[in-house]
Amino acid sequence: MSRKPHVRKQYWNEPVMGLWEKAYLPEILRGLAITGGVFLRNMFKWVTGRKGALTTYYPEETRWDYAPANRGKHVLTRRADGSPQCVACNMCATVCPAKVIEIEAGFDPADSAHPKYPVRFEIDYSRCVFCGLCVEACPEDAIRMAKEVPNLPTGDRWTMWLGKEELLEWQPQSDVAKPYPPAPPRAAGGERG
Repeated sequence: MSRKPHVRKQYWNEPVMGLWEKAYLPEILRGLAITGGVFLRNMFKWVTGRKGALTTYYPEETRWDYAPANRGKHVLTRRADGSPQCVACNMCATVCPAKVIEIEAGFDPADSAHPKYPVRFEIDYSRCVFCGLCVEACPEDAIRMAKEVPNLPTGDRWTMWLGKEELLEWQPQSDVAKPYPPAPPRAAGGERG
């Protein structure tokens, strides 16, 4: 059985290298000249006290060109009584593409207006992609994203799990689009929040 020799397919738009490109070394020198020129221009600006490259010295400086609707750290909104607006419907956790939101629901039969509430609400920021789908999916306006992201970058992955308390108290917001009537008064042992 004889094998046919492999023939390379010819394309109509194949690049044609001239003598200058085939020499290879002049192209390397041209690339180094471009890179060196940009470096020297930025270094000269830096030495003379002007800003050269667009470098932001985080966390002392923040970028000036952030969009007004920049998605940053999550915030849980509050009701008038201070409890979370969240009804633990798990819509945000369901729509999250990175699966970083974990909610444990609690049930309070004495509260007819909103019997479900989050006992535990956690976000793993080490995997969050800051897409904002959780905010769009929430039917209760219970979760938002603030522009600021203070002290979020860290070297320790375990400190990037944020719980319900921090999400409620970091930048408290209670101007919800869907306010609920106040909950009925509770008995002495029926604390929630």
